[in-house]
Amino acid sequence: MKTIVTLLILFTLFSVHTFAQDSAQWSLPDGAKARLGKGSVSDIQYSPDGTLLAVGGSLGIWLYDTHTGAEGTLLIEHTSWVESVSFSPDGGTLASASRDNTVRLWDVSTLKLIQTLEHTNRVNDVSFSPDGGTLASASWAAVRLWDVSTGELIQTLEGGQSWANDVSFSPDGGTLASANYAVRLWDVSTGELIPKLEHTSNVRSVSFSPDGGTLASVSGDAVSLWDVSTGELIQELEHTNWVNDVSFSPDGRTLASAGRDNTVHLWDVSTGELIQTLEGHTDWVLSVSFSPDEGTLASASGDAVRLWDVSTGEPIQTLEHTSWVTDVSFSPDGGTLASAGRENTVRLRDGSTGELIQTLEGHTDWVFSVSFSPDGGTLASAGRENTVHLWDVSTGGLIQTLEHTADGVYDVSFSPDGGTLVSGSSDGTVHLWDVSTGELIQAIEGAQGGSVLSISFSPDGGILASGGNVDRTVHLWDVSTGELIQELEGDGEAFSVSFSPDGRTLAVRTWGGQVHLWDVSTGELIQTFEDVSSGAVINNISFSPDGRTLAGGSYAIHLWDVSTRELIQKLEGHTGSIQSVSFSPDGGTLASGSSDGTILLWELSPPEPPQPEGDVNGDGMVNIQDLVLVAGQLGQTGPNDADVNGDGTVNIQDLVLVAGALGNAAAAPSSHSQALSMLTATDVQNWLTQAQRLSLTDLRLQRGIRFLEQLLAALTPKATVLLSNYPNPFNPETWIPYHLAHAADIQITIYDTKGALIRELDLGYQPAGYYADRAKAAYWDGRNVSGESVASGIYFYQLRAGDYSATRRMVILK
Repeated sequence: MKTIVTLLILFTLFSVHTFAQDSAQWSLPDGAKARLGKGSVSDIQYSPDGTLLAVGGSLGIWLYDTHTGAEGTLLIEHTSWVESVSFSPDGGTLASASRDNTVRLWDVSTLKLIQTLEHTNRVNDVSFSPDGGTLASASWAAVRLWDVSTGELIQTLEGGQSWANDVSFSPDGGTLASANYAVRLWDVSTGELIPKLEHTSNVRSVSFSPDGGTLASVSGDAVSLWDVSTGELIQELEHTNWVNDVSFSPDGRTLASAGRDNTVHLWDVSTGELIQTLEGHTDWVLSVSFSPDEGTLASASGDAVRLWDVSTGEPIQTLEHTSWVTDVSFSPDGGTLASAGRENTVRLRDGSTGELIQTLEGHTDWVFSVSFSPDGGTLASAGRENTVHLWDVSTGGLIQTLEHTADGVYDVSFSPDGGTLVSGSSDGTVHLWDVSTGELIQAIEGAQGGSVLSISFSPDGGILASGGNVDRTVHLWDVSTGELIQELEGDGEAFSVSFSPDGRTLAVRTWGGQVHLWDVSTGELIQTFEDVSSGAVINNISFSPDGRTLAGGSYAIHLWDVSTRELIQKLEGHTGSIQSVSFSPDGGTLASGSSDGTILLWELSPPEPPQPEGDVNGDGMVNIQDLVLVAGQLGQTGPNDADVNGDGTVNIQDLVLVAGALGNAAAAPSSHSQALSMLTATDVQNWLTQAQRLSLTDLRLQRGIRFLEQLLAALTPKATVLLSNYPNPFNPETWIPYHLAHAADIQITIYDTKGALIRELDLGYQPAGYYADRAKAAYWDGRNVSGESVASGIYFYQLRAGDYSATRRMVILK
């Protein structure tokens, strides 16, 4: 059920500053046909000449031309998130630090990998010495100094610091600062520890001023400025939230700090006064970097990289990236893909090409879930700020906002008929809304202990499943009454629930890394799929449209065969945890959204289509013809395709199973055009009466009864009406159509313009129904009571049906 990205990667790469012309499929894993989005950002760094901007994040390293904002080559040798990037002083080498436990050195002119430096744990930061000869790296295991020319390890800095978040050389290269719960200063030549600068909490970033006299360090919601020579605290600059990074301007007069309040603060270093606050990001700002000419500041956030005019504080340009993708969903026709994410927006893309159609803005916090209405015209989105927004898909306009009383609406879903929207909230309630009016129909209180994380309608709309994060159960509710039907007790929080297309099976994804399959009618556990990377939090599992495949996973997507319970395929290519998966309506494409900030579109091999249950004539579909075939063979015994349930006899249960398959097609009975010509209301009423006497409890049979009830209504006109004959004018024959709201004796009388009787058509007693096509309408061959053809002219025909009488005109032309 459960879209996000800001920009389709246009895979045509340009050539500036000798950028390589890489293949269009630069980072696509096997089986994927497109990657949408650029991933989340960790760090940014200007080249020394200011012409390039390196952006490190979940996919690798992007390089931008700072004059045009054009996007260059993506460096993707790392196998995990890039935490830090740093240019050498001459701009010829780029160093990158990654969670894959390595530091990599790149030749900027050729963009080729020079060498790989190995750590034993994730590497958080890298920094070149001022002469470019030494590289410092900070990891969760140690601080190391490397010889850049040879790649050899010079030394590991000891001294009670087993890990470090950040490292920075002093301008003269003689001192190295490293940060963890304190700032440690090291003599680079000897490796000896100089007295440390104590903090009260974790230090995330350190930076020397250009003259080397001041050191800025980040801890908690404050920036501390220290006198390097004395080790004394000069002053503290306070943010309104945690600070992630700091950077001095090249002249040392201004300090930029990046905060978790989504802002950048510019400070006067000499006075400690706040000069201005740069606002515009919708997610935490993780890194800041001044251009060498001091005129531009780059800031990296989960939503984008932004360039600012330092003198005015105005935004110059946005280099759009994307934050964590929380949900993806295809429209019912497969033409549109919606995605949601932490950057507070919903994105609509072309379902086949991935091109961005529009961005829907209106949420003020993370968007957790998106869901299309069955007709594809409306999109619902659920947000962290306690609201559900309904959008017009064609225009992108906001239709209305539905408000919960508690923050955090985690999932939304439309009923199969599109009339009801259900939403699950952090206060443990499930709300049912009238889509047309926006009014609350009912609130199911205490639906879950804790938060409702996932909700799903059964295909017939009769049952609602809800899963939560505290009581470890999935609740099944009767939608019409709001009553609890049963509880399915699992072994972990239910992060995702999904009905199979036939409504017989419910899949539940738990925190423990397992997927459970439950029999909906009995509440019994059918199967548990193991080894889904225990502990990874994902928000979605999904059945393929044919119900034969189940997709889910954490850092890889697992595809299981539902009938055999075997693992079919494992799709790998995301660098972050997978938050959502969604099949296209034809089952040929699977979209996966990840915390790495991207969506991958996977091209799946189409399975051999199975014969649908209820396809009696074997034409590959279940339609009214199958219903008629079963009805015509009721009572027959022995091998017979009409014996759908295989009990040896063609009976009412078989007919209702076919009706249930028709109802599962999510189309109104009136849309089956054959019904009006092949069936009568009397036939359907007879079948319905027999079925209701059996007290059938199987969900498929109950769905069949509901379809027969709808079919009966569709076959019963609301009013008796005499319609225009066709053809008209005619020669020599015509058909006279009519509708009967009630059974009656039917008589049609034909007169000439003088009122003389020409012909009487006594049709006898007929049940209610539509008598409009040539098989059922009254027929006149243009002859009088004596069998003679009548002359050209105007004639009148009158219908009598019980108390109803109506007259119309027709013309014969010879």
